[in-house]
Amino acid sequence: MPLRPFICAALFAAVLPRAALAKVFDPAVFTLANGLTVVVVENHRAPIVSHMVWYKTGAADEPPGKTGLAHLLEHLMFKGTPKVPAGEFSKIVAARGGIDNAMTSRDFTAYYQRIAAQHLPLVMRLEADRMAHLKLAEADFESEREVVREERRQRVENEPSAMLSERLSMALWMNHPYARPIGGFDSEIRGLTRADALAFHKRWYAPDNAILLVAGDVTPAWVKELAEKTFGAIPRAGTPKRVRPTPEAPPADIRIAFSSPLVRQAAWRRTQIAPSCATADARTGAAFETLSDILGGGATSRLYRKLVLADKLAVGVSAYYRGMALGPGSFSVAATPAQGVSVETIDAAVATEISAIAEHGVTAEELARARERMLAARVFARDDLFAAPQALAEALAVGCSISTVENFAEDAAALSPADVQAAARALTGPYAQGILTPEAQR
Repeated sequence: MPLRPFICAALFAAVLPRAALAKVFDPAVFTLANGLTVVVVENHRAPIVSHMVWYKTGAADEPPGKTGLAHLLEHLMFKGTPKVPAGEFSKIVAARGGIDNAMTSRDFTAYYQRIAAQHLPLVMRLEADRMAHLKLAEADFESEREVVREERRQRVENEPSAMLSERLSMALWMNHPYARPIGGFDSEIRGLTRADALAFHKRWYAPDNAILLVAGDVTPAWVKELAEKTFGAIPRAGTPKRVRPTPEAPPADIRIAFSSPLVRQAAWRRTQIAPSCATADARTGAAFETLSDILGGGATSRLYRKLVLADKLAVGVSAYYRGMALGPGSFSVAATPAQGVSVETIDAAVATEISAIAEHGVTAEELARARERMLAARVFARDDLFAAPQALAEALAVGCSISTVENFAEDAAALSPADVQAAARALTGPYAQGILTPEAQR
């Protein structure tokens, strides 16, 4: 009979020396003359590379009244250049056995390919080309704007959980840029123009506002040579410094209730503003991440043992800390109530567990288990050609340092039960509560 995953993870982490845990990915980092930051993670287990370009701009950087612009530009980046016709980018990658995609967040927009290492020069040329020479025909712009509108209808307006998340964020963040939906409001997407997209691209899509990450079967010397040849000739744009204002804390708890005939089972979530790597030190971030693991990090967590196993109040529960942000972060707990259990009961039970930690702290054993689980997860991430560059790029894209990722082991090892207790105390104030129910229960 195999060992349980937790025991395997704990034993694996325990036998590794602390020196090995101190540096997770051990990247090579350098900056080109035009300001492009280049990060290289060597991994020679297979002749494959992950190639990513992250731009330090996202939905929170959109001009007022133009929500959805960052996401629309993500789509438009596939519409071609004078050298690469519209739609050909992905075909070129696929023809060589690779995959490619992109994503937009509040603070960043990222483009990536995973392909055989021999094709790295090709994908690097393709990304550099559309950084410098994006060409947007009016017809292509209008067509893709409709695609984005339809995507919003499918993924948000016809998806109750997504609609709830959007409205919950609006209520929590109020007048802060993080209140804007990443996909935009349909009424504002309709008003976006080709000139808006080109202006946003010119303002933010430049080497001095970008991060190039390559992970896989490469050497830093080879990547630097290729980066100089492809991205090196693109001039700086002098992009402005981004600032995220301090949000106004909710004066009282917020309750957002949403029901739909598409919902079959009720869902509950609470979320609140928390420190991030940009607004607090690394030890504080490690404390909040540890708290999320102790509260809702799997079958041994406090909430799972109490709400699911002992009291049968929920069929599932989780906690999540979002600490990688240019502005403040957030801390969330989500649960699926058991049949016949009210969301009010779930809310009270979760609040009780958080208050218990805030008042009495956690045990040394809980802290040790959580630390070993988190460290083991990072060690295993070394073998993932997507996780390595994503973790490093996300830190850099929000203005934090690579050491935030690399030195997590040291920060976690330095935590005391009092540090985790302090994090829990920060969560006893007002929060936003989201409730999703079948329409008949409203």
